Amino acid sequence: MRIFRLVFLIVMAIGLAACSSSKFRTYNGPEVTHVVVKKSQRRMYLLHHDKVLKSYDIGLGFQPQGHKQFEGDGKTPEGLYFIDRRNPNSNFHLSIGISYPNPYDRAFAASSGKSPGGDIFIHGGPPKDKKRRGGGSWRSNGRDWTWGCIAVSDREMEDIYAMVRDGTPISIYP
Repeated sequence: MRIFRLVFLIVMAIGLAACSSSKFRTYNGPEVTHVVVKKSQRRMYLLHHDKVLKSYDIGLGFQPQGHKQFEGDGKTPEGLYFIDRRNPNSNFHLSIGISYPNPYDRAFAASSGKSPGGDIFIHGGPPKDKKRRGGGSWRSNGRDWTWGCIAVSDREMEDIYAMVRDGTPISIYP
């Protein structure tokens, strides 16, 4: 009987450990009513009305200055958008989509005979095979590395994914 109890306790401990490492977290706090990104400060804020609930250091597109205009320009959009989708199977741990391009973005790109691009997300760090070799996190080199997305750590993305709902406005400032 003692062996059965010991085996049962070990199995339960392993099961609880597995549950605690899930990338899908829960959030029961105040609603996130607005996401604010300040590109020049490399900061993102999750707000409940005018109160900051959380703030994060962020990485941006590899050409961070200026508003995204065309596919492949490496810029992160600027302006008012909305969180419009989520990807639990993202190559970048987890991700939530930003509604870029809007009609103005499409019209501007079309007037130049180009595509505005798309698939702009807030997401976790790069896939494991793309993380920095030789130690250190992707943040430790201080570079912007995405194609126009907003990057945070995987752990931070788990919280953001749980806290921010589809339809939430996101303001992205220079």
